[in-house]
Amino acid sequence: MKVATFNVNNINKRLDNLLDWLAKAGPDVVSLQELKAEQGAFPAQALRTLGYEAVWQGERSWNGVAILARNHTPVLTRTSLPGDPADRQARYIEAAVHGFLIASIYLPNGNPQPGPKFNYKLAWFERLSAHAAALMATGAPVILAGDYNVVPTPHDIYPTRSLDNNALVQPESRQAFARLPAQGWTDAMRKLHPEGPLWTFWDYKYERWPKDKGMRLDHFLLSPAMSDRLTAGGVDRWVRGELNASDHAPAWITLDLSSATSVNSGMPGYGCND
Repeated sequence: MKVATFNVNNINKRLDNLLDWLAKAGPDVVSLQELKAEQGAFPAQALRTLGYEAVWQGERSWNGVAILARNHTPVLTRTSLPGDPADRQARYIEAAVHGFLIASIYLPNGNPQPGPKFNYKLAWFERLSAHAAALMATGAPVILAGDYNVVPTPHDIYPTRSLDNNALVQPESRQAFARLPAQGWTDAMRKLHPEGPLWTFWDYKYERWPKDKGMRLDHFLLSPAMSDRLTAGGVDRWVRGELNASDHAPAWITLDLSSATSVNSGMPGYGCND
């Protein structure tokens, strides 16, 4: 089973890029972020031509998350992160697919910091941590995939001091991310590749793509039931070099699910919730 995460940075503007990557890479399940499309503007039919069914939570102009599955219909379990009913930003979606639960996460950027946007980022992280702990307690096979908008360690960014004040690298952001592995979640890409860069994002500015000045923002966190099945992973860097590319490249992992425990969409406490 090949599972990918991709911040597509406007799904309709980059639909050809997305379809080309899907056709070439052939992931079975995909978490998408930053759709930048309202609910009715999601290109479901175009994706269906390649065999992908989808669930999504759109938002006009900004945000937006989706889960795609090839030759399989995702069973929607949640369309928002619990903990703040007043927060309507489309940043979290969750579905049961192929016997496991997967989330697509688009965590707030938090810039400029300090300020209200950084406070919102940290508060959202707290809610994610609480929900992740609840999922972990079920013992179910779960993947928390997406753009976390955090560089977990100094090894996850090119050598620079120019971003010292950026919300992505602040101690508070890194500490919030570190609380998730402390719960028992496995950072899949670092488990597979403990050394070396794993850039998934290169800013459009300052020639950061041609100079390979990237950072790792897109992550897979696996519950123990999924971590034991992890077999491979990487980043499809070539996607970032295409015409009209997103500033992110897709990351992917493969899992051996030959004897995986099924996830039931009616699992107590995790039915469909919006």
